[in-house]
Amino acid sequence: MNSFWAVTLATLRKDIRLEWRSKDALNSMLFFSLQVVVIFVFSFDPLAEESRQIVGGLVWIAFLFAAVVALNQTWARELRNQVLDAYRVSPAPANALFLAKALGNFIFVTVLQALMAPLFIVFYNLRALGPAWQLIPITLLGTWALVVNGTFFAAMSLRTRSREIMLPLLLFPISIPAVIAMVAGTSAILTGENSAHFYIVLLLTYDVVFTTASLGLFETILHAE
Repeated sequence: MNSFWAVTLATLRKDIRLEWRSKDALNSMLFFSLQVVVIFVFSFDPLAEESRQIVGGLVWIAFLFAAVVALNQTWARELRNQVLDAYRVSPAPANALFLAKALGNFIFVTVLQALMAPLFIVFYNLRALGPAWQLIPITLLGTWALVVNGTFFAAMSLRTRSREIMLPLLLFPISIPAVIAMVAGTSAILTGENSAHFYIVLLLTYDVVFTTASLGLFETILHAE
């Protein structure tokens, strides 16, 4: 167990340092999200009452597609200089590598959300009519649902020729229940019409199931030829 967490933390620190130096993933996600915000602002009236009904979907669409940009780069660094091949023959636990990658992606997407949330609030004049604190578990659980599946499927499609296309083709269908819960939960909080408790429980269950499955299956993916 000590070896597991040592490998996880070492890999996570390495990924954070590399991203801090290059900022490849963050810059790509931020640029894409800014484009989405600008397009939506000019496409919809941000002061209209209907914006409160649709902005939950707009926010998560922006984060979903921006996350795919970062997820496509998750394993790219490991292919250089055969780092991934070296990891495959090492005694380090495979699921420690997966967990580190998923946590790194979670941190990167969360930073993006923290930067973009004020823009959505200002442009769409948002104010939560329901319990605003529920946005925190909805955001954290929804983000983890995206990154844990995205990290797994990015590894699965790593050695395919069109991995940039394969990732969304694999990720989007399997993420439909989580996306529906994220959008419905966010809209329920913003409009105050329904409780988001059901969607929080649904996301928590989804995360537990897919995190367990990904950790259990990743070793097979890592050693697949």
